[in-house]
Amino acid sequence: MAAVTSPETSPQPRVYFQTPAGTTEEPETPVRKQGRVTVKYDRKELRKRLNLEEWIIDQLTDLYDCEEEAIPELEIDVDELLDMPSDVERAARVKDLLVDCFKPTEVFVSELLDKIRGMQKLSTPQKK
Repeated sequence: MAAVTSPETSPQPRVYFQTPAGTTEEPETPVRKQGRVTVKYDRKELRKRLNLEEWIIDQLTDLYDCEEEAIPELEIDVDELLDMPSDVERAARVKDLLVDCFKPTEVFVSELLDKIRGMQKLSTPQKK
């Protein structure tokens, strides 16, 4: 059913389409094709990073003597550490993050620095 507006309400007549009574048909929405996005990550580096993050969580649960969910909110940003010019600065940054920990953290810090040595920073891959 179509309804035409009168000239008094609009300078140009407009036509509106309504669904006939008794039909429950949904209006068609245009189907959008999804574009293909190909992003290449170095899988080996991703695996190393995942293993490192799991190791960090295990170590933090030991250091804080708690379950993973109860670890205080802290973020050890590996990319941030990799951006730092020296191990001394990296160690200082990690020790600053672990200031609330009452257990000795020196072994954790030195092992973490050994593990990140030689890792690559994970950057967002560039579109080709």
